[in-house]
Amino acid sequence: MKKTTQFRKMIESQELEFILEAHNGISAKIVEEAGFKGIWGSGLGISAQYGVRDNNEASWTQVLDMLEFMSDATSIPILLDGDTGYGNFNNMRRLVKKLEQRNIAAVCIEDKVFPKTNSFLRDGQQPLADIEEFAGKIKAGKDSQMDDDFMIVARVEAFIAGWGLKEALKRAEAYRQAGADAILMHSKLNNSSEVFAFIEEWDNRCPVVLVPTKYYATPTDDFRKKNVSLVIWANHLIRGAITNMQNIAKQIHTEQNLLSVEDKVVPVKEIFRLQDDAEIAAAEKIYLKKKAGSTISTTILAATQGKRLGKLTEDKPKTMLKIGNQTILERTIDHLHDYEIKDINVVAGYKSESVDKITNINVITNDIYDTSGQMVSLAKISPNKENDHLLIFGDILFRKHVLQFAIEDSADVVVIVDSQKNSKNTAKTDMVAATAPDNHSFFGEDAWVKQIDFEAPDDKYSGEWIGVMKFSQKGVVLMNDFIQKNQNQPEFQSMDIRDMINQFVKDGVKVKIQYITGHWIDVNNISDLTSAIEF
Repeated sequence: MKKTTQFRKMIESQELEFILEAHNGISAKIVEEAGFKGIWGSGLGISAQYGVRDNNEASWTQVLDMLEFMSDATSIPILLDGDTGYGNFNNMRRLVKKLEQRNIAAVCIEDKVFPKTNSFLRDGQQPLADIEEFAGKIKAGKDSQMDDDFMIVARVEAFIAGWGLKEALKRAEAYRQAGADAILMHSKLNNSSEVFAFIEEWDNRCPVVLVPTKYYATPTDDFRKKNVSLVIWANHLIRGAITNMQNIAKQIHTEQNLLSVEDKVVPVKEIFRLQDDAEIAAAEKIYLKKKAGSTISTTILAATQGKRLGKLTEDKPKTMLKIGNQTILERTIDHLHDYEIKDINVVAGYKSESVDKITNINVITNDIYDTSGQMVSLAKISPNKENDHLLIFGDILFRKHVLQFAIEDSADVVVIVDSQKNSKNTAKTDMVAATAPDNHSFFGEDAWVKQIDFEAPDDKYSGEWIGVMKFSQKGVVLMNDFIQKNQNQPEFQSMDIRDMINQFVKDGVKVKIQYITGHWIDVNNISDLTSAIEF
C-alpha cells in the first residue's frame, strides 16, 4: 500500500492513532520497529540533529535530503513538520512537488509569519499569518499535488498567540474550506482545556490532530472520548538522544560517571527559499487576494480635551497622551496601517494643532467640540459611499485583531462589543442590549443590537460597545442619510453615535454585534491611564 494511502487511512480511521517524532534515518527505523504506524518528521528534531536552531537555519534542501534518508529506511508514512511552508504559496507548490518525489505522505504547515518562532518561545511575540494568504497557500499546495491521497494538515496557532477560541474556530474553518485535509490545533497550556473547547465547537467538521507536549498528563482515553484522529508525540526521541549523548560525553571526559542533565529543546530559524519572481507575478492573480483593509476609509473622533485627566491634557487632547513611546492616536493609526488602511480622517477639536503634526492623515476640526456631541464631529466627514468605512473613538487602546472582527464582517452596520462585565464598575458607559449573549462560539447564533443605553453595567445588557464600528457601502449611505435628515434639527447638536445606532434599530436596520472579551481599554481618567500603561 502506498505511504500516502496508509496515512490517509490513519487520519480517517475511527480509532485514535499515534505517530512518533524522528529526525534521521536511524531514528525513523527505531520508530517503525517500536510498532508505530507513522512518523512525525519534526522540524525541531531535524534541525537539532544538524546542530542549528529551530528558526529555519537549515536550508529546505537539507531538510529534504534528510527526509529522503528517513523515507528510504522505513515502510511507514511520514508527516513532515513543514513550518510555514518555507515561504509563500509559490514555495508551498514546489515543496509539495519535492515531497511527493521523495515518497513523503503529508505535510503540516502553521499559520505564522516568516520567519517563524518556535511556539513555546518568545511569549507574546507570535504574529499570525493573514488568514486569506495562508488559505491561499493551502489551496496552492492542494492544486499542485499529483497523488490524490497526499494530505495537507493546517496547524492553527491562535491559542499560542493568545487570540482565543473564536479566532481558532474562524481560522480552522477558513483552512478547511481552502482544502486542508485535517486541523492541528496547538496549545501551550499545561492542560487540554483549550484544545477540548475547540473540539466541542468544531463538531467533527474534519479530522483533528493534537500535539500534547505541554499537556502530557492528559489521559489517553480523554483523546479517544473526544474523537481525536491523531496524536503526535512530537520531540521525545531527539530529547532522549541529546540527554544520552551529553551524559556519555560528560562521563567520558570526567571519571566515567553518568550525570543527569536537563532535557534541552534546541530552537531553529525558518528556511530561506529560491523564488522565480516572473512566475510569482503571474501566479499572484490566482492565489493572492487583496487585503480587505485597502478599500476601507476611517474616521477617528478625537475632538475632546479629556478634562478628567487634569494637567495632563492642558496642552493637548487626550488622544495625544503618550502610552509608552506612542500616543493613543498613533497606536490606532499604526493598527490601521497594518491592515493597509491609508484613508484616515481624524476629527480634532481641542488643541487641534497637536494632531496636525501627525503625517499621512486628514485632519478636520470641530470648532464647537466643547458644546456638541459626537454626531457633529462625524458630520464633518463625507465618506466615499464606494468604500466600507470604520468609525473609531480616539481615546481607546485595543489589540490590533479587534479591527479584524469588524473588517471581515459583511453586515451593513457592525459594532464591536465587549461581553466581559466588571461588576465593580459603576460608571455609565455605552451598554448594549442584544438579541443574544456572547456564547463564545464561532458557529453560534448571530447577535444584533436591540438598544444602546448610557448606563452602568447591568445583567440586562450583554456587553459594552467599545467605540469601534464598521459601515458597509450600504451602511455609509444609511449614515449619510441620517446626518442629512437630522443635522438641521436643534437636538442634533447633542446627539452621540449611540443615538444614530438606536435610530437605525428603530427603522429596522439590523446592527450586527461582534463580541470580544477584553483586549481594549478606554482612557478617561488617571486610573485608566495607569491601566493603559500596563495594557
